[in-house]
Amino acid sequence: MDRDWLTAEQAMERLGIRPQTLYAYVSRGRIETRPDPDDPRRSRYRLSDIGQLAERKRRGRKASDVAAGAIAWGEPLLDSAITTVSHGRLFYRGRGAVELAESATLESVARLLRGGHGAVLKGVERASPPVADSLRARLFAALSERAGLDAPARGRAPLALAAEATALLDLVADAAAGATAEGPIHTRLAMAWGRPEAADAIRRTLVLLADHELNASTFAARVTASTGASLAASALAGLAALSGPLHGGMAGRVQNLIEETRRIGAEAAVAGRLARAGPIAGFGHPLYPAGDPRAAALLAAFDLPADYAALKAAVETTTGEAANIDFPLTALAQRFDLPADAPFGLFAVARTAGWLAHAVEQVQTGALIRPRARYTGPAVS
Repeated sequence: MDRDWLTAEQAMERLGIRPQTLYAYVSRGRIETRPDPDDPRRSRYRLSDIGQLAERKRRGRKASDVAAGAIAWGEPLLDSAITTVSHGRLFYRGRGAVELAESATLESVARLLRGGHGAVLKGVERASPPVADSLRARLFAALSERAGLDAPARGRAPLALAAEATALLDLVADAAAGATAEGPIHTRLAMAWGRPEAADAIRRTLVLLADHELNASTFAARVTASTGASLAASALAGLAALSGPLHGGMAGRVQNLIEETRRIGAEAAVAGRLARAGPIAGFGHPLYPAGDPRAAALLAAFDLPADYAALKAAVETTTGEAANIDFPLTALAQRFDLPADAPFGLFAVARTAGWLAHAVEQVQTGALIRPRARYTGPAVS
């Protein structure tokens, strides 16, 4: 583990900076620190953070390089007043997501994300969700139908967009539940899945997953909204991006690791992943070097199944990495015996609130998102 951490002198030498600059990077959350095991009065500095900063300094401020770096966990690409990650915490319009998860519902957080002030819009009559073979198929079918019918969002009044966003969130929730019902979304899902005792844990999960700044699915939703497309089309674009194994499909990789843990034990499963130099699904997060606060908040809401607890302990002991939100999301489904695709369904329902808020914000800018490509093909004349 020590090779992953540098002394202050080593960090300053690699970056070519003075002590006050190093401390400024630390205070802004750019470099993670930990106590020096040989001298608790001193700190060690995470090598990977220093390497990223050194690479940025090497590139300088050439526009094409800055833009290319921003595509992968780089600086913000777009101005937004909705969500930010700051000092290891997640905020929805300035309010802590973890604190909101103590009592808020997804509906109230959706209004907050859209910039509302708590006013509840009158609901509309809801049609039955589409019939399909799986929860995931119902989600795609429901949003696809609306995307093919709804009017473009560009030029619409803010109140009309807010009402449409409210209806779309209900549509997605109904598709995940497989039926329409009254009451808050977390209760409807718990009852539809036959697990009323899971309602509060589901509520917390939905609030914690409602938005996460410019992640891949939210960026897809904003790009779509920037063309003036309907809110349903923007949410469908977000859902398409979420379905990938590196995003909303990550729960499946956590489940695979749990299956391996059951076969050979947690320590052996973790050792095998490390020997193959592969990431350990459900642990670590680039935006949260000290640990994902969403995961910690959700883990406190229910008792982990034994196999999940064993895996968590093995990973933390072996690598020092803390769980990210995918780990408790998957554990929740096992703890309450939810449907097989419940982790993806919960992620999709929750994140629909964020996609719609970002779509509305993007539409209101009136700007088209159109990056340039840096050509790397054969020479042209």
